[in-house]
Amino acid sequence: MIKKESRNKNRLIRHTRVRRNISGTKEMPRLNVFRSNNGIYAQVIDDTTGTTLVSSSSRSLKLANGGNIEAAKLVGKDIAEKCKKAKINKVVFDRGGYLYHGRVSALADAAREAGLEI
Repeated sequence: MIKKESRNKNRLIRHTRVRRNISGTKEMPRLNVFRSNNGIYAQVIDDTTGTTLVSSSSRSLKLANGGNIEAAKLVGKDIAEKCKKAKINKVVFDRGGYLYHGRVSALADAAREAGLEI
């Protein structure tokens, strides 16, 4: 009998598989995305030192509905603006094991439109 795993456990397995190849440096940090039913979160991480350089979320922006595509676009725009202030121009995109679709792609597209190179 095959044991069915949870969706989040499968996502974490995909995330670790992707993280084998993706790593952020000081020159080109990693833009990590986490989404939940109620919100979306983005962090720019330098993996060499293990520090978060910039972060943004639908909760920090105090959005009424943080679980939709419009909120993801606002978070993407906000993270790009914060990266510009921190003099970060290029990042490596880490989708966190999620499909590059919907809110995840909306966040990445909004960050690109705001001037961040992904």
